[in-house]
Amino acid sequence: MDQGDDDDGRAANAEYAIRVAAGIGAFTCEEWDAFAGTTRSDKESGYNPLVSFAFLSALEDSGCAVRRTGWQGHHLRLETAQGRLLGAVPCYLKSHSQGEYVFDHGWSDAFERAGGRYYPKLQCSVPFTPVTGPRLLVSKGEDAGAVKAGLAEGLKLVTDKLGVSSAHVTFANEPDVATLEAAGFLHRTDQQFHFFNEGFSTYDDFLATLASRKRKAMKKERREALADGISIDWLTGKEITETAWDDFFAFYMDTGGRKWGRPYLNRQFFSLIGERMADDILLVMAKRNGRYIAGAINFIGSDALYGRNWGCIEDHPFLHFEVCYHQAIDFAIERKLKVVEAGAQGEHKLARGYRPVTMHSAHYISHPGLRNAVADYLRRERREVERMGEYLGEHTPFRKDLGE
Repeated sequence: MDQGDDDDGRAANAEYAIRVAAGIGAFTCEEWDAFAGTTRSDKESGYNPLVSFAFLSALEDSGCAVRRTGWQGHHLRLETAQGRLLGAVPCYLKSHSQGEYVFDHGWSDAFERAGGRYYPKLQCSVPFTPVTGPRLLVSKGEDAGAVKAGLAEGLKLVTDKLGVSSAHVTFANEPDVATLEAAGFLHRTDQQFHFFNEGFSTYDDFLATLASRKRKAMKKERREALADGISIDWLTGKEITETAWDDFFAFYMDTGGRKWGRPYLNRQFFSLIGERMADDILLVMAKRNGRYIAGAINFIGSDALYGRNWGCIEDHPFLHFEVCYHQAIDFAIERKLKVVEAGAQGEHKLARGYRPVTMHSAHYISHPGLRNAVADYLRRERREVERMGEYLGEHTPFRKDLGE
């Protein structure tokens, strides 16, 4: 499917063509790997495994992110007039707002009460994945500024051509948001909590940065989490067997079913990422009486550890904090990773050494009335997010004599 000001899909200046691909399979692996940040060999841009061809194709090939589940692939390809691929946007035509973690339900309700049609909409993101990363992907060696600007304009063009209400670029990095804002997208902010590895050689080095009372509380919590004869295993690469996936999937389904009603990911998805990117995965698994009882999945980038899903089949005090947050810090320090992104929301992470961080998204709203209402709301929301970030920053567990 082509989209553009002319019938052949080219922009008005005939320099670029915007085309829409119905699935990641419309790209070759080599084409996708040529985008900055999508492969571990990309030392300059930094590797983000959640925008890799392996991860995105597993979501579609497993049936998790497909039309039937409300995630119909509409990935943008930006090409020269001669057909050379310059950039892309992972993008989906959505019939709902589930699995996004940047909530627009209020916008959709208000628009539909006023007689508008909010769905379908375009969602530019990694499905079910509230972690930062590039969204305007640029082929290596190309002019990044020009390509990103072309992708931003192309996204608006496709939105208008399809006649859908809006396009939403969520959990984007700040350079991409700046480009989108310049193209007329509305800027939205939110809060997460990340751990920053300040060159720590050991976990004790990290503990030394905490106030004495907080340090003692952290040590006590970790001891109590493992008090019932629980041990922790780190599984990565070939250590992640299908049996390990069976165990983890049972945890995921039990906890996800109670928390969300219907978990987004199926068993095949985990087998596929195990086949395609096992070296980029860390399973933190808790064992008691010879069997695994809880676990968390993380993805390993060149500079960051991305915490994702957790689950358990036994309840133990503080085990969630140990498996999801403390062990992630241990791993990041051992692997010399700079950041741990531990997923959406959760002020409880603050007491575990995670700091408040502002997250960014960008939104193109077609209808002028809805756009004006959303713009006014976002101005007020950004001020509130900023105030909350300042407040939370004053209540970290770090020693005050370190300037925190």
